[in-house]
Amino acid sequence: METALLVLIVIITLALIFDFINGFHDTANAIATSVATKVLTPAQAIAMAAILNVVGALTGTAVAKTVSKDIIAPEFATLGLVGAALVSAIIWNLFTWWKGLPSSSSHALIFSMVGAGVAAGGWDAVVPKGVVKTLQGLVYSPVLGFIVPILLMAVISWLFLRWMKPRAVTRNFRVLQILSAAFMAYSHGRNDAQKTMGIITFALGAYYGSVYETVPTWVILSAAAAMGLGTAMGGWRIIKTMGFKVVDLKPVDGFVAETSAALIIDGASTLGIPVSTTHTISSSIMGVGTTKGFKKVKWQVAGKIVQAWIFTIPTCIALGWLVHQAILLVGGN
Repeated sequence: METALLVLIVIITLALIFDFINGFHDTANAIATSVATKVLTPAQAIAMAAILNVVGALTGTAVAKTVSKDIIAPEFATLGLVGAALVSAIIWNLFTWWKGLPSSSSHALIFSMVGAGVAAGGWDAVVPKGVVKTLQGLVYSPVLGFIVPILLMAVISWLFLRWMKPRAVTRNFRVLQILSAAFMAYSHGRNDAQKTMGIITFALGAYYGSVYETVPTWVILSAAAAMGLGTAMGGWRIIKTMGFKVVDLKPVDGFVAETSAALIIDGASTLGIPVSTTHTISSSIMGVGTTKGFKKVKWQVAGKIVQAWIFTIPTCIALGWLVHQAILLVGGN
């Protein structure tokens, strides 16, 4: 087997490992609120999230095309660059999982690509269009994630909460929250799994020396399966942070947070914008918390989450650059 083909196989394996880690790292995004409100048991929530992550991953490729064509210029694509980006993103994902911090797997991958791209060809290797699109998603998704649930809660309060008895509210929204959790899991798969599809397609382009206009079917299926399997493994550390440590949630709160976040993520997926499901659902939980009173949100925990968001970009750029330099030192490109 030729060396380049062997490297390609290793990179595809790394990409699927990243997807698997992304699945268990970001399981909390889809199910933390459902577990915290006791609408679903952890086992039930994880099983549902795993299935719907796969379904979501099979429903589009707009985000994958952004990752494969609009982050690093195709002429700078090398297998070493892709490998460096994946190793960097995996390191950051495992570190934040170990610390129980809901950081963004999406931005870990994309800014690791930026760092590796700079190491490979300087800043000329970076495509401003895709990076700007990603940064817009980075800013807009948590802002909308904070605002939309406040507005949605106001509407629900006016339509239902002002006249329904508390017991009836809990009973009805327990059922609705199962649907909102399902929607959240679906939207998570639709956006997050596509990043792996994009990085594998980018690697294929580097190997064959051409730009892929479409994502191969086997790439779509394998990325969906890897994320679903990772989700099935769960991520209890982050579930505890997201579901229990930011704000005390009731079923109506979980429904509002999940529905708001899922709508934002699904809209971004349609537009081909790689957003962070973690950022979006975290800010939605905070938004819901403020409707219960500003002091109800545990802002110290929220501050630690925001710190993880901020540190992801420079850390992963630096990690991507360092890993790429290490690869060059051992003789690969």
